[in-house]
Amino acid sequence: MENPKYFVHESSYIDEPCEIGAGTKIWHFSHIMRDCKIGEKCNIGQNVVISPGVILGNNVKIQNNVSVYTGVICEDDVFLGPSCVFTNVINPRSFIERKDEYRKTVVGKGASIGANATIVCGHNIGRYAFIGAGAVVTKDVPDYALVVGNPGKIVGYVCSCGNKLKKAEVKDEFKCSTCDKTYQMIKGQMIENQNREK
Repeated sequence: MENPKYFVHESSYIDEPCEIGAGTKIWHFSHIMRDCKIGEKCNIGQNVVISPGVILGNNVKIQNNVSVYTGVICEDDVFLGPSCVFTNVINPRSFIERKDEYRKTVVGKGASIGANATIVCGHNIGRYAFIGAGAVVTKDVPDYALVVGNPGKIVGYVCSCGNKLKKAEVKDEFKCSTCDKTYQMIKGQMIENQNREK
């Protein structure tokens, strides 16, 4: 599809109305359904379905074979790995329509969801959290948390750069060995230290 602002492969379908930001690329055999809002510089891979009303921020990367269902909001810089999946109804039945029961799921800025992970609807993923491949998320995930397994459990915390944080000598302080950012655990929440020495 020719558009001066964004690219859509000729095998894909874009329903109207939709908002698609400049620099976004939509690849083979994908379907963007009506009333979606897709930000700038997103990359939507092959065989992706974006259901009605989904909101994607800027620079969202969606790998192949992902279904993003109604009720999902992805903030800026989110990464969705190959074949990861969202749900939007907690107790689906083919013979009962539950479109008025869709549950909202927010994936926070900078978060990554690994290949084949499942995000059960109604549970939010915190900023810069990292969901491991194959994990099944059944509860809210805090900022910077590293979650693996089925059901998903927090096994550590990651830096905004994606590397695992290590406990520092100072109590409740964590440090990234790759980029040297430091964090503090305050009342169960991981917070990046903004006033660290350069």
